[in-house]
Amino acid sequence: MTSSRTLKNILVTGGAGFIGSNFIRVLLNNPEFTGRVINLDKLTYAGNAASLDDVAAAFPERYIFKQGDICDRAFVEGLFDEYGIDTVCHLAAESHVDRSIEGPEAFIRTNVNGTFTLLDAARKAWIGDFEGKLFHHVSTDEVYGSLGDTGYFYETTPYDPRSPYSASKASSDHLVMAYFHTYCLPVTMTNCSNNYGPYQFPEKLIPVMIENMLKGKPLPVYGDGKNIRDWLFVEDHNTAVWAVMQGGKLGETYNIGGENEWENIRLVNTLCEVVASEAGKEVQDLKDLITFVKDRPGHDQRYAINCDKLKNELGWTQSLDFEEGLKKTVRWYLDNRAWIENIKSGEYRKWMEKNYTER
Repeated sequence: MTSSRTLKNILVTGGAGFIGSNFIRVLLNNPEFTGRVINLDKLTYAGNAASLDDVAAAFPERYIFKQGDICDRAFVEGLFDEYGIDTVCHLAAESHVDRSIEGPEAFIRTNVNGTFTLLDAARKAWIGDFEGKLFHHVSTDEVYGSLGDTGYFYETTPYDPRSPYSASKASSDHLVMAYFHTYCLPVTMTNCSNNYGPYQFPEKLIPVMIENMLKGKPLPVYGDGKNIRDWLFVEDHNTAVWAVMQGGKLGETYNIGGENEWENIRLVNTLCEVVASEAGKEVQDLKDLITFVKDRPGHDQRYAINCDKLKNELGWTQSLDFEEGLKKTVRWYLDNRAWIENIKSGEYRKWMEKNYTER
């Protein structure tokens, strides 16, 4: 991997969320990184500061948690001043498509206005001295729209967002690149496929299924279950993000994919087999729980990422195959029941009841 940057004081937005907490753990456990991490998180329903209790204990001088809103300009500017921020890894986002359909305003506020606030705070803090600075923006493959039976998303694929979530992320991507072209702000950007792994909030497909299997509840599958997603283990995503932050070309986008396409219904059946094996349950009993529910409005048919650019330029590759990643994920959920129960609030239960009802 090519490395050309020494990053010292990294502001990670959304660091108490699923991908963010994993990124911070990857970063601070990397012996080549000796700097500090300032974790800025609002702690909404999907943020859990306790996910990093072990990190806080292991790195008391190098890990700093600050609760706040990325839309709060004065607060954000204060962090740049107080901690001498030279790097931003921007992960904070409203990210669940179903929630964006139900309430799009929060997605525009956080994903668009929040990204603008961070970009402008960075520009103001670094103006006249961009050397050694970096603003890295983490985005999604959903900005590209939907694929048919063949083809892949490339970095040059035209944007075609289909949901309020993906439209808000597309808007934030354009803002990031506008700040590069207009102000020469040093930026890099990544667009990733569906992540899975430890610490994922249990409203996304894989943790929903694991939880319901363990409790003998229906396994809700949208539509006919034929929608296809490219699955990426979260630690592999984060090592790719770090590779881009260290050696990616300024003003460039890099796609990060698992190169691992699965129909939703096939994934659920395979997950039944993994959970049965790991938890000592009968496979058929779990498969009998599969329940088809009303399809999501505007449900994209297929995502698939080509990540040759990332592999060829920076030497990154995935470390786990899907079977190994699924087993590791299921085992984590089995071993961390207290974490799961602590975050499953009344709001979460009401959301599940409203959005995963049988047809």
